[in-house]
Amino acid sequence: MTKIKHTEKEWTKKLNPQQYKILRQCGTEPPFTGKYVHNTKEGNYYCAACGALLFTSNSKYDSASGWPSFYAPANNTNILELPDNSHGMNRIEIKCAHCGGHLGHLFPDGPRPTGLRYCVNSLALEFEEKPLEKKEK
Repeated sequence: MTKIKHTEKEWTKKLNPQQYKILRQCGTEPPFTGKYVHNTKEGNYYCAACGALLFTSNSKYDSASGWPSFYAPANNTNILELPDNSHGMNRIEIKCAHCGGHLGHLFPDGPRPTGLRYCVNSLALEFEEKPLEKKEK
């Protein structure tokens, strides 16, 4: 895995102020305001900071939480899971394994088959529409 390291000054030039607040300062966008909350198009979701593939539309679902939610990452090696005890809560923070950008949190209340909910800020993502490949019979 390639680790991407930039100075904070470089990140401020690469990201817009809203993305910087989410990805570099562990912020959270207000619920139901992100551009991907209701996105139902087929395709891939990438880290907005470094372009690593994080999720696909195959695992996206409507959690009614106000943020894009996925029951599994596209590739487990691209997501870091870290304890987060901030704000008086015990949660699991998810970060991009390549650039360390804050994505959101992981909760154990998702649908089958994993029972997990990767709750992600839209500002931490870039979406590329792409028809999903059909499995051969």
